Amino acid sequence: MSEQKRILVVAHRTAATPLLLGEVRRRAQEEGYAVDLLVPDVTDESEAKATLDLALPLLEEASGKRVEGITRGPEPFEAIQQTVASGNYDEVIVSTLPRSSSRWLGRDLPRRVCELGLPVTVVTAAGSKSEAELGSVPVPGMPGLSR
Repeated sequence: MSEQKRILVVAHRTAATPLLLGEVRRRAQEEGYAVDLLVPDVTDESEAKATLDLALPLLEEASGKRVEGITRGPEPFEAIQQTVASGNYDEVIVSTLPRSSSRWLGRDLPRRVCELGLPVTVVTAAGSKSEAELGSVPVPGMPGLSR
């Protein structure tokens, strides 16, 4: 029996948004992925705890499995890099605010995460309908949002 595939979901303020929950639900149902949630960019543990308290039950419901909550910070890329190195992940989903207000997109975080060698999907909280608006990462050889 093969090892279960795992997705690292990277989110903070968007960790419980309907679009992300829908993507997790789809992946869990269609592809059987297990999910872990990383809340990076953490400088205030109480804020991270509030995010985990809200998001973990919703992600567990969406995935149908236990979801591990991880907090690291304060630099988002370093937090992701450390988490990927310490886990056995097959993909990363970066859930972020819309381009107009996202510090992560402003720092080119999804492209940097692609350099870790895993497929990266970007889901924005804007609720956009087209793949381009959802912010799929246009990196050759790296699948974007697969709808």
